[in-house]
Amino acid sequence: MTAAPARTGGPADLAGLRRLAAATLDANWEHDHTVPSRTLYPHQWSWDSAFIAIGLAHVRPERAWQELASLFRAQWADGRVPHIVFNPALRVGAYFPGPELWRSADAQGSPAVHTSGLVQPPVHALAALLAYRRAPGQAGLAALHRLYPALVAQQRYLADHRDVAGDGLICVVHPWESGLDNSPAWDEPMAAVPAEAAVMRAYRRHDTAHADAAHRPTDLDYARYLAIVAAYRDHGYADRALADGHPFLVECPLFNAAFGAAEHALAEIAALIGADPEPHRVRAGRITEALVRRLYDPVNGTFQPRDVRAGRLLGARTVLGLTPLILPDLPARQADALVVEARSARFGVAARMDRPLPSHDRTAPDFEPLRYWRGPSWLNIGWLVRRGLLAHGHPALAAGLRRSMIGLVAGAGCHEYFHPDTGAGLGSPAFGWTAALLLDLLADEPQP
Repeated sequence: MTAAPARTGGPADLAGLRRLAAATLDANWEHDHTVPSRTLYPHQWSWDSAFIAIGLAHVRPERAWQELASLFRAQWADGRVPHIVFNPALRVGAYFPGPELWRSADAQGSPAVHTSGLVQPPVHALAALLAYRRAPGQAGLAALHRLYPALVAQQRYLADHRDVAGDGLICVVHPWESGLDNSPAWDEPMAAVPAEAAVMRAYRRHDTAHADAAHRPTDLDYARYLAIVAAYRDHGYADRALADGHPFLVECPLFNAAFGAAEHALAEIAALIGADPEPHRVRAGRITEALVRRLYDPVNGTFQPRDVRAGRLLGARTVLGLTPLILPDLPARQADALVVEARSARFGVAARMDRPLPSHDRTAPDFEPLRYWRGPSWLNIGWLVRRGLLAHGHPALAAGLRRSMIGLVAGAGCHEYFHPDTGAGLGSPAFGWTAALLLDLLADEPQP
């Protein structure tokens, strides 16, 4: 028997949730950025900061711009925005894998601060645009002027260095770059990465000291993650020879949808600051066309990752497939198919939802309701899917998803993720992007 998320709606309930979310962000503020959580993730994470900036714009707009500026100060010379920026004030071992494993200082073009060498979905231009819309004014406009060249460089890095197949789409070189670390989407290419779980005996995992191991990626997952990191690091995080032998090369629907959405956002930012928006619009159209051509599966009616090494689409039907809805120029045929997929028993999006949106097909035999990205519900993905539903004319479904997400936090607090049947809070409590996106959802009142 499943339990529906807690019902909310009264002014007192919503005001209390706003206070909870704002207090969570305040507690996670660290001098010029927000940590995702004080326990599990004590450094700065790339796409976390983007989502957090959207929420901060509602309560502390000056911090929203500090959040993004602090992240982009760690941008590499080639334009990449690293997925972790390490806080030098923390002791060695405060997080695994820490800076001693990444060794970014040895790589050409790395910043003065220690970082990882990977990237994450480029949701930052969208975040900057939304932060400005949530708190317009001269300070925000000046911040957009400052950020715009760095956001353009981020896109240029991806286009110039990560289009490994030459088809207009971006390859992720590690599951961590997708943001959905242990998603079933990666099982096939990960199985080809040579590694043994026993290698983890030489390390102390930080995550399982703060969360139930049954909720986290396995030791074998981590052994493979480290093997891929080592392969990339030992080549100086250079991208020029990725096609020759890098062990993980996948075109991800979410990453590429974010890549396209960034160009749409940059077109709007360019218009605001007096730059030319047309090149961004042209690039956005090309990305959407490539995404449909390369990653849309007409048989299943959804988008699926492409394993560049194997030359085929990967079969797992995960929530990744719904995320291209965020592209405003997604053709109606594909948008309509994704709405059918979202409403199916696999994902259960409805005007009145009795269970939250899962991260994986809940009818699949490998659905795991407790383990990280193999089933649990996450607010950031629900937030993206909701934006896509609104963009393609489905306000009732978007409203149902909004109520479901607010209900998760009302019932369990600002957890990292949630049980996809009961709504119970999982992972880290007091999680940054959950609090931030809750503020955005609460502010975005549905129209009668």
